[in-house]
Amino acid sequence: MTDVRILGTGACLPDRVVCNDEAGAAAGVDDAWITAKTQIRERRWAADGQATSDLAAAAGRAALQSAGITAGELSVIVVATSTPDRPQPPTAAYVQHHLAASGAAAFDVNAVCSGEVFALTAVEGILARRGGHALVIGADVYSRILDRADRRTVVLFGDGAGAMVLGPAASGPRIRHLDLHTFGEFSQLIEVPGGGSRLPLDQEGLRAGRQYFTMDGRAVRRFVADHLPRLVKQFLHEAGVAPDDIGHFVPHQANGVMLDALFTELALPHATMHRTLHRYGNTGAASVPITVDQAARAGAFQPGELILLAGFGGGMAAGFALIEW
Repeated sequence: MTDVRILGTGACLPDRVVCNDEAGAAAGVDDAWITAKTQIRERRWAADGQATSDLAAAAGRAALQSAGITAGELSVIVVATSTPDRPQPPTAAYVQHHLAASGAAAFDVNAVCSGEVFALTAVEGILARRGGHALVIGADVYSRILDRADRRTVVLFGDGAGAMVLGPAASGPRIRHLDLHTFGEFSQLIEVPGGGSRLPLDQEGLRAGRQYFTMDGRAVRRFVADHLPRLVKQFLHEAGVAPDDIGHFVPHQANGVMLDALFTELALPHATMHRTLHRYGNTGAASVPITVDQAARAGAFQPGELILLAGFGGGMAAGFALIEW
């Protein structure tokens, strides 16, 4: 069977640029503090009335244009998000409607910041079995669930969407290997406590701030340091490639200081690590596809080069994809 390949990429970032001083004002931190702790200098926040599906659909249109196919040729649309338009229906249903992709099945994946790689894995399996074309979108609007007074979170996150079109082709970037991991024993490290069946939001919950995103940053950094290097080494071994073979590393754009430490520990001697967090912050499930799109459009990837995608975040979860460009 013809390989499943990446036919095109796209992204959408909101127009509103939010500098560090604005993002940190209510939390009592400034540009110097935020830059030193995170390497983030600005981020984009969605406009009033702009939802996750709006960003996702715009990124999808850009990816379809890049791929040279129409929405009518899609058989599957998957949106990776942990900030859906509504608890139900799936945000992907709105995206399908916005794109007029009436022939496509549409569903969401929630693996928080690992979501794009989890969605790629699901779609690769579907296409390998059924054929056709798929649109995979990572999209999040975290600005709606941030406590503006919480310096641990408000300074990190931005909004955005990134997309990839996958389908059969004789040449072009192909997915060589995929792997997923979840560590549910650490599920409390990153969460939005209220709004689900465990803790439905009522007035008491709203007063307690259970509608907001929470994160134990120090514990998350320990998780990444303790697990990611081992998991990447295992992944590359299973894929049959050496660390020396990797030409590009595209990680989830969590925190620049943490990424520097992780990249050093991974010891990928010939790899370039790609970043967008200095301009866009942590965009959740969108961060990996946004970064891939920007690098691809800049001509950073050359045919035959190996690209390692690494998503990690709430769950706790980690997902890896090896792409041969």
